[in-house]
Amino acid sequence: MTINQYGENAWQPSTRQDTFIPDQLVAGQLQLVTDTVTILAGEAAIYKRGTVLGVVTASGKYTLSVNTAADGSQFPAAILVDDVDASATDVTAGVYLMGEFNQNRITFDPSWTLASVKSALRPYGIFLRDSLQAPASL
Repeated sequence: MTINQYGENAWQPSTRQDTFIPDQLVAGQLQLVTDTVTILAGEAAIYKRGTVLGVVTASGKYTLSVNTAADGSQFPAAILVDDVDASATDVTAGVYLMGEFNQNRITFDPSWTLASVKSALRPYGIFLRDSLQAPASL
C-alpha cells in the first residue's frame, strides 16, 4: 500500500492556506446589521470598504454621501462592507446599517468633517470610535 502525502494536508491536494488580517473597520461589539443595496453608477463610483454612503431619494440607490448634495444622499445612512466598482453600471453590494466602526478606517467625502459625519451617522445606529476607544478583543 502506498501513501501519498500532499503538503501538510494528506486529504486535500492543491489546498491553499490564506491568512486573515483584519482591517479593524469594525470597532466594537454592537450587533452589526447589514443589507444588500444597489450602488448608483457613475464615473467616480469606485468605493473602498468603509465608505460612508447616502441614499438618493428619487431612486433609492446608494452613493457617496456628500454634505452639499441635494438629492437625499447628503444624509449619510450606511457604511460599505466591501470594495465596489460601480463606474460602468449599477452594482449590488452589502452595507452596514448599524454597528460600531473605527473612525480612522472609514472613508468619507471631503465635504464632511469627522465630527459632522460622526453626528450625522449616530441617529442611524452607526457609531464611530477612535482606536483608543475600541475594545482590545472582539
